[in-house]
Formats: sequence, structure tokens, C-alpha cells
Amino acid sequence: MSGIYLDNAATTAARKEVLDAMLPYFMEGYGNPSSVYKLARESKRAIDDARALVASAIGAAANEVFFTGSGTEADNWAIKGVAEMLAGKGRHIITSCIEHHAVLHTCQALEQHGFRVTYLPVDAYGMVSPDAVEAAITDDTILISVMFANNEIGTIQPIADIGRIAKAKNVLFHTDAVQAVGHVPINVKALNVDLLSLSAHKLYGPKGVGALYVRKGIKLPPLLHGGAQEMKRRAGTENVPGIVGMGKAVSLCCAEMSAETARLTGLRDKLITGILERIPYARLNGHPTERLPGNVNISFEFIEGESILLMLDMKNMYASSGSACTSGSLDPSHVLLAIGLPHEKAHGSVRMTFGVNNTESDVDAVLEALPPIVQRLRDMSPLYETFVKNNK
Repeated sequence: MSGIYLDNAATTAARKEVLDAMLPYFMEGYGNPSSVYKLARESKRAIDDARALVASAIGAAANEVFFTGSGTEADNWAIKGVAEMLAGKGRHIITSCIEHHAVLHTCQALEQHGFRVTYLPVDAYGMVSPDAVEAAITDDTILISVMFANNEIGTIQPIADIGRIAKAKNVLFHTDAVQAVGHVPINVKALNVDLLSLSAHKLYGPKGVGALYVRKGIKLPPLLHGGAQEMKRRAGTENVPGIVGMGKAVSLCCAEMSAETARLTGLRDKLITGILERIPYARLNGHPTERLPGNVNISFEFIEGESILLMLDMKNMYASSGSACTSGSLDPSHVLLAIGLPHEKAHGSVRMTFGVNNTESDVDAVLEALPPIVQRLRDMSPLYETFVKNNK
């Protein structure tokens, strides 16, 4: 690909090692894992090996990992499954107001079926307060679902503190870790996480495959019925190449995590510092340090983020104005509104997210291109013109 790709939070390019691991299972190793002959057993063994790799990445046992069609499916299964399983015990769910829509819309759907949902606010950095989580728990609470790291602003939540509270109160705890797995260290046992969602295409694996960790002892009912696949918990013939690719991708990310985290953090901080030094009336969104290594989210006053993206695109630089699942919407990001940005500043936000293929020269190129783009757009902005007149 020519150009500079800065939208790795939306999706990542599959690594060559991942594709190489997948290819044999499209043609030579195409057996159905549910059959009994050798060709099928080889597919089954490949799934088992990938399951062990995913489990190892999050500190789980292999029989606690179930493959799904996406991170969204994993979120739906975790939340709807707990609701169905524990409806007789309680009908209250706690989540945050900045979750991915895979969680928010699932909770809203459950509200239509008599469940009560508390949507916790966040502070100016997008952080959920563990004290607020504890205060929201009632005798009727069956589930807490708080994302590990936010897909838009990169803020990493105090998962360990929330996990301790959930365990002490005997409430199940789910975390959407789609943005975090493979990028930051995770151990579900140490964090007291009961259910965790992840997705392959956010960590250089293929699209169309995800996974759900379900702590041993939780009898989560199936979301899909019709077969005995995935230990009788998720019907449907397995996506063997995708699952193999996911296992390879997550193992590569974990092996390289320490060095890659340091490298991406350096790129991130250089870009943030450079933008804030060179462009006035810009602000960083999200926590300055408790954030994903490759996430940069900046608001530029007086102009629209979409206009910035179009002008970056003309220079073969590819970024985002929000989460990929909502970028077609004209409404401001619910995450940016939740951290206190007014509509006009939320509309002026750009997200740039780094991955394995980005280099320091990419940062230099953005820092050269972005200031004149912002200035050009401000020169055409009536808001900026009024501001300058009023501040002479």
C-alpha cells in the first residue's frame, strides 16, 4: 500500500506470517473439524493449537476460550448470555457511557426486555471511577461490563480495581478487550475478569474471527444453536483458516509486545507533542499516560475533523474521525461528548493510530502536512475569523 496508514484502531493489515499460517487450511487442510477422519483431525488439531495460543495470551486455560465470528459477537454473547443465565437472580447491568456500540446497543436491547442498565459517566480523561462502579451495585446486579481500553481516545480503564470490586460483591465482570489484547499485558485471573472479548483483525489477524473468554464454572448459554462445535457452546462449522490466523497473530503480538509497546509509545508521544507545539487551539483527548501505545486523538478548534481527513487523504495519509463503526454518522462521537467536549470541538477531532508498519518518518510526514492543512481550513472558517476579530 502506498501512503501512510494511521487507522490501526479500525483494522490492521494481516501480517505475512499470519497469511502463511492460514493458507494451507484453504486448500490442502480443508477438512471439517467435526468429522472423524485424518483430514478433519488435522483441522481440529489446528483449532486446538490456536485456542491454546489465545488462552496463553490472556492467562486463561484453553478450555475457557471460545471462537466467535467477531468481537461484536463475543460482546453480544457475553452480555446476553449472562442476562439469560442470571435473569432469575437479578436484572441489573452496569456499564459505562463510552463503551463500543457492540456493548451499548446490546444493553439497550436488553432494556427492551425488562433489564435495567446503569450507564456510568467518565471523567475528563475518559476514565471510569471504581468507586462509582461499587456505588452502582445493588442486590439485583448480575453483570458489570467495562471496556479494557477505549477505541477512540485510547484511555485504559482501571480494570484490576473494578475486578476486585466485582469479585468482592459476587458480580460477574466482562471486559471488551478488543483494542487491548496483543497490545498491553493482560491476565484474566490476576484481574478477576470473568468474561473477555477479543478480535483478530485488531492485532494483524484476519477479519471475521474473534473469541470470548469464559471463566471455568460459568455456564454461559449458547448465543447460536444448531451444532456441537466449540465445546457445544457456539454452533456453526469453524472458520479454520481464520482461527489459525488469529492464533498466529496473537502469539506474534505477545512475543513482541515489550519492544513494540516502547516503540509505539515513542511514536505516539512524538506526534502528540509535535501537534500541540505546532498547532494552537488543539487539545489531546484521553488520558495522557494511561492510554494505548499507538493511540493519538486530537481536537482542533474552529474546523471539522472530516475536512482534515479529506485533505490528509489527498496526501495519501489515512486517519479517522472516530470509531470505524460510527464514522458514517454525522452525530458527534458519544465518547468525546462524554468527556465533556462541546459538539463543535467533538466534530473537530481526528484519531491517528499506529501499528507495526508505522515508522518515525510517518510521524515527521504528518507533522509537516498537518499544520498547513489546519491553518488552511481555519482560514476558511467563519468561526475562526470571528474568534480572531474578538481576540485582537
